[in-house]
Amino acid sequence: MTASPGERKYRAIAAALREAIQRGDYPPGSRLPGENDIMRAYQVARMTARQAVALLISEGRAVARKGAGVYVRDFRPVVRDGITRLAGTWTGGRSIWSADIEDRHLTVDQVDVSREEPPARIRILLDLADDDHYAIVRRRRFVLDGKPVLLSASWLPAAIAAGTAIEQPDTGPGGTYARLADLGYAPARFREDLRARMPEPAEAGQLSLPAGTPVVEIARIASTSADRIVEVNEMIADATAYIFRYDFGTG
Repeated sequence: MTASPGERKYRAIAAALREAIQRGDYPPGSRLPGENDIMRAYQVARMTARQAVALLISEGRAVARKGAGVYVRDFRPVVRDGITRLAGTWTGGRSIWSADIEDRHLTVDQVDVSREEPPARIRILLDLADDDHYAIVRRRRFVLDGKPVLLSASWLPAAIAAGTAIEQPDTGPGGTYARLADLGYAPARFREDLRARMPEPAEAGQLSLPAGTPVVEIARIASTSADRIVEVNEMIADATAYIFRYDFGTG
Protein backbone atom coordinates (compact mmCIF):
# COMPACT_ATOMS: atom_id res chain seq x y z
CA MET A 1 0.00 0.00 0.00
CA THR A 2 1.37 3.41 -1.00
CA ALA A 3 1.75 5.90 1.85
CA SER A 4 -0.27 9.09 1.65
CA PRO A 5 1.56 12.43 1.26
CA GLY A 6 0.77 13.27 4.89
CA GLU A 7 2.16 9.95 6.13
CA ARG A 8 5.32 10.37 4.04
CA LYS A 9 5.81 13.84 5.53
CA TYR A 10 5.52 12.88 9.20
CA ARG A 11 7.66 9.79 8.72
CA ALA A 12 10.34 11.88 7.00
CA ILE A 13 10.30 14.39 9.87
CA ALA A 14 10.51 11.59 12.42
CA ALA A 15 13.45 10.09 10.50
CA ALA A 16 15.26 13.43 10.52
CA LEU A 17 14.75 13.83 14.28
CA ARG A 18 15.78 10.21 14.84
CA GLU A 19 19.04 10.80 12.97
CA ALA A 20 19.64 14.00 14.95
CA ILE A 21 19.21 12.04 18.21
CA GLN A 22 21.64 9.37 17.00
CA ARG A 23 24.21 12.04 16.01
CA GLY A 24 24.02 13.53 19.48
CA ASP A 25 22.34 16.77 18.43
CA TYR A 26 19.73 15.97 21.07
CA PRO A 27 21.49 14.13 23.91
CA PRO A 28 19.62 11.98 26.46
CA GLY A 29 17.34 14.11 28.63
CA SER A 30 17.24 17.03 26.19
CA ARG A 31 14.04 18.59 24.89
CA LEU A 32 13.02 17.88 21.32
CA PRO A 33 11.53 20.57 19.06
CA GLY A 34 7.89 21.23 19.86
CA GLU A 35 5.00 21.11 17.43
CA ASN A 36 5.28 24.82 16.64
CA ASP A 37 9.02 24.48 15.96
CA ILE A 38 8.43 21.54 13.63
CA MET A 39 5.60 23.33 11.81
CA ARG A 40 7.87 26.30 11.09
CA ALA A 41 10.96 24.26 10.19
CA TYR A 42 9.20 21.85 7.83
CA GLN A 43 6.23 23.96 6.71
CA VAL A 44 3.68 21.34 7.76
CA ALA A 45 0.33 21.30 9.53
CA ARG A 46 0.10 20.76 13.28
CA MET A 47 -1.30 17.23 12.85
CA THR A 48 1.73 16.23 10.77
CA ALA A 49 4.09 17.62 13.40
CA ARG A 50 2.16 15.84 16.14
CA GLN A 51 2.28 12.51 14.28
CA ALA A 52 6.05 12.81 13.79
CA VAL A 53 6.62 13.30 17.51
CA ALA A 54 4.14 10.54 18.38
CA LEU A 55 6.11 8.13 16.20
CA LEU A 56 9.31 8.80 18.17
CA ILE A 57 7.42 8.28 21.41
CA SER A 58 5.95 5.00 20.16
CA GLU A 59 9.48 3.81 19.29
CA GLY A 60 10.59 4.46 22.85
CA ARG A 61 13.09 7.12 21.79
CA ALA A 62 11.26 10.00 23.45
CA VAL A 63 8.89 10.58 26.33
CA ALA A 64 6.25 13.27 26.79
CA ARG A 65 6.27 15.23 30.04
CA LYS A 66 2.96 16.86 30.77
CA GLY A 67 3.17 20.62 30.38
CA ALA A 68 6.90 20.53 29.60
CA GLY A 69 7.25 19.03 26.13
CA VAL A 70 8.83 15.91 24.65
CA TYR A 71 12.28 14.76 25.74
CA VAL A 72 14.85 12.22 24.58
CA ARG A 73 14.84 9.25 26.93
CA ASP A 74 17.67 9.64 29.43
CA PHE A 75 17.71 6.19 31.04
CA ARG A 76 20.84 4.13 30.35
CA PRO A 77 19.73 0.61 29.33
CA VAL A 78 20.59 -2.37 31.49
CA VAL A 79 22.86 -4.90 29.79
CA ARG A 80 21.35 -8.21 30.87
CA ASP A 81 23.91 -10.92 30.20
CA GLY A 82 21.69 -13.98 30.15
CA ILE A 83 24.53 -16.48 30.67
CA THR A 84 27.03 -14.74 32.95
CA ARG A 85 24.39 -13.63 35.45
CA LEU A 86 23.28 -17.23 36.01
CA ALA A 87 26.77 -18.70 36.36
CA GLY A 88 26.70 -19.22 40.11
CA THR A 89 26.82 -15.56 41.21
CA TRP A 90 24.71 -16.36 44.27
CA THR A 91 27.28 -18.85 45.60
CA GLY A 92 29.39 -15.87 46.67
CA GLY A 93 26.50 -14.22 48.47
CA ARG A 94 25.67 -11.85 45.58
CA SER A 95 22.29 -11.74 43.88
CA ILE A 96 22.09 -12.42 40.16
CA TRP A 97 21.08 -8.76 39.75
CA SER A 98 24.58 -7.70 40.81
CA ALA A 99 25.86 -8.91 37.43
CA ASP A 100 23.63 -6.36 35.67
CA ILE A 101 23.71 -3.12 37.63
CA GLU A 102 27.41 -2.29 38.10
CA ASP A 103 27.45 0.72 40.46
CA ARG A 104 23.86 1.78 39.82
CA HIS A 105 21.18 2.10 42.49
CA LEU A 106 18.74 -0.81 42.62
CA THR A 107 15.76 -1.12 44.93
CA VAL A 108 12.96 -3.66 45.20
CA ASP A 109 10.12 -1.41 46.25
CA GLN A 110 7.26 -3.90 46.06
CA VAL A 111 7.57 -7.38 47.59
CA ASP A 112 4.72 -9.79 48.16
CA VAL A 113 5.27 -13.39 49.24
CA SER A 114 2.34 -15.77 49.51
CA ARG A 115 1.14 -19.35 49.25
CA GLU A 116 -1.20 -19.72 46.31
CA GLU A 117 -2.79 -22.36 44.16
CA PRO A 118 -0.75 -22.04 40.97
CA PRO A 119 -2.41 -21.55 37.58
CA ALA A 120 -2.37 -24.51 35.23
CA ARG A 121 0.65 -23.33 33.22
CA ILE A 122 2.77 -23.00 36.40
CA ARG A 123 1.60 -26.34 37.74
CA ILE A 124 2.68 -28.00 34.50
CA LEU A 125 6.05 -26.21 34.35
CA LEU A 126 6.83 -27.01 37.99
CA ASP A 127 5.72 -30.59 37.40
CA LEU A 128 3.66 -30.54 40.58
CA ALA A 129 1.88 -33.65 41.81
CA ASP A 130 -1.91 -33.66 41.95
CA ASP A 131 -1.85 -33.42 45.74
CA ASP A 132 0.40 -30.32 45.71
CA HIS A 133 -2.34 -27.78 46.19
CA TYR A 134 -0.25 -24.63 46.46
CA ALA A 135 3.14 -23.14 45.63
CA ILE A 136 5.21 -20.29 47.03
CA VAL A 137 5.15 -17.17 44.87
CA ARG A 138 7.41 -14.14 45.28
CA ARG A 139 6.19 -11.04 43.43
CA ARG A 140 8.56 -8.09 43.16
CA ARG A 141 9.09 -4.82 41.31
CA PHE A 142 12.66 -3.79 40.54
CA VAL A 143 13.50 -0.08 40.32
CA LEU A 144 16.85 1.01 38.87
CA ASP A 145 18.07 4.60 39.23
CA GLY A 146 14.54 5.59 40.21
CA LYS A 147 12.90 3.93 37.18
CA PRO A 148 10.74 0.77 37.39
CA VAL A 149 12.29 -1.70 34.94
CA LEU A 150 11.05 -5.20 35.80
CA LEU A 151 8.15 -7.10 37.35
CA SER A 152 8.88 -10.62 38.61
CA ALA A 153 6.69 -13.47 39.83
CA SER A 154 8.82 -16.37 41.03
CA TRP A 155 7.00 -19.67 41.70
CA LEU A 156 8.60 -22.43 43.78
CA PRO A 157 7.31 -25.84 44.96
CA ALA A 158 5.89 -25.60 48.47
CA ALA A 159 7.44 -28.99 49.25
CA ILE A 160 10.84 -27.28 48.99
CA ALA A 161 10.27 -23.65 49.98
CA ALA A 162 7.43 -23.58 52.51
CA GLY A 163 8.55 -22.55 56.00
CA THR A 164 12.03 -21.51 54.83
CA ALA A 165 13.75 -18.14 54.37
CA ILE A 166 12.39 -18.17 50.82
CA GLU A 167 9.04 -17.19 52.29
CA GLN A 168 10.55 -14.09 53.88
CA PRO A 169 10.61 -10.74 52.03
CA ASP A 170 14.41 -10.66 52.41
CA THR A 171 15.82 -14.09 51.66
CA GLY A 172 19.35 -13.11 52.74
CA PRO A 173 22.72 -13.01 50.95
CA GLY A 174 22.64 -14.53 47.49
CA GLY A 175 18.86 -14.45 47.30
CA THR A 176 16.48 -17.30 46.55
CA TYR A 177 19.01 -19.40 44.64
CA ALA A 178 21.43 -19.35 47.57
CA ARG A 179 18.66 -20.52 49.87
CA LEU A 180 17.76 -23.32 47.46
CA ALA A 181 21.41 -24.37 47.51
CA ASP A 182 21.33 -24.36 51.33
CA LEU A 183 18.37 -26.74 51.15
CA GLY A 184 20.17 -29.10 48.77
CA TYR A 185 18.41 -27.91 45.61
CA ALA A 186 21.06 -25.72 43.98
CA PRO A 187 19.98 -24.58 40.51
CA ALA A 188 22.28 -26.07 37.87
CA ARG A 189 20.38 -25.63 34.61
CA PHE A 190 18.26 -22.81 33.25
CA ARG A 191 16.01 -22.20 30.29
CA GLU A 192 14.72 -18.78 29.31
CA ASP A 193 12.01 -18.03 26.76
CA LEU A 194 11.63 -14.40 25.64
CA ARG A 195 8.66 -12.87 23.87
CA ALA A 196 8.04 -9.24 22.95
CA ARG A 197 4.50 -7.87 23.27
CA MET A 198 2.52 -4.83 24.30
CA PRO A 199 1.85 -4.55 28.05
CA GLU A 200 -1.41 -5.15 29.83
CA PRO A 201 -2.80 -1.95 31.44
CA ALA A 202 -1.77 -3.06 34.94
CA GLU A 203 1.77 -3.83 33.76
CA ALA A 204 2.06 -0.46 32.04
CA GLY A 205 0.95 1.22 35.26
CA GLN A 206 3.39 -0.65 37.49
CA LEU A 207 6.29 0.04 35.11
CA SER A 208 5.24 3.67 34.45
CA LEU A 209 5.41 3.03 30.71
CA PRO A 210 4.60 5.78 28.20
CA ALA A 211 1.96 4.89 25.63
CA GLY A 212 3.25 2.63 22.87
CA THR A 213 6.13 1.15 24.89
CA PRO A 214 6.50 -2.64 24.47
CA VAL A 215 7.63 -5.13 27.09
CA VAL A 216 9.64 -8.33 26.96
CA GLU A 217 8.10 -11.30 28.72
CA ILE A 218 10.74 -13.66 30.11
CA ALA A 219 9.92 -17.13 31.43
CA ARG A 220 12.81 -18.82 33.22
CA ILE A 221 12.83 -22.39 34.46
CA ALA A 222 15.53 -23.41 36.95
CA SER A 223 16.31 -27.06 37.70
CA THR A 224 18.86 -28.99 39.73
CA SER A 225 21.57 -31.29 38.36
CA ALA A 226 19.10 -34.12 38.99
CA ASP A 227 16.53 -32.35 36.77
CA ARG A 228 14.26 -31.37 39.65
CA ILE A 229 12.47 -28.15 38.66
CA VAL A 230 12.81 -25.72 41.56
CA GLU A 231 11.58 -22.41 40.13
CA VAL A 232 9.49 -20.87 37.38
CA ASN A 233 10.06 -17.13 37.17
CA GLU A 234 7.79 -15.03 34.97
CA MET A 235 9.22 -11.56 34.34
CA ILE A 236 7.93 -8.49 32.52
CA ALA A 237 10.68 -6.07 31.44
CA ASP A 238 10.43 -2.58 29.96
CA ALA A 239 11.83 -3.30 26.49
CA THR A 240 13.40 0.17 26.24
CA ALA A 241 15.33 -0.35 29.49
CA TYR A 242 17.20 -3.50 28.47
CA ILE A 243 19.84 -4.87 26.15
CA PHE A 244 19.61 -8.67 26.18
CA ARG A 245 23.03 -10.22 25.65
CA TYR A 246 23.87 -13.89 25.07
CA ASP A 247 27.45 -15.06 24.40
CA PHE A 248 27.93 -18.40 22.64
CA GLY A 249 30.95 -20.48 21.75
CA THR A 250 31.26 -22.43 18.50
CA GLY A 251 33.47 -25.31 19.54
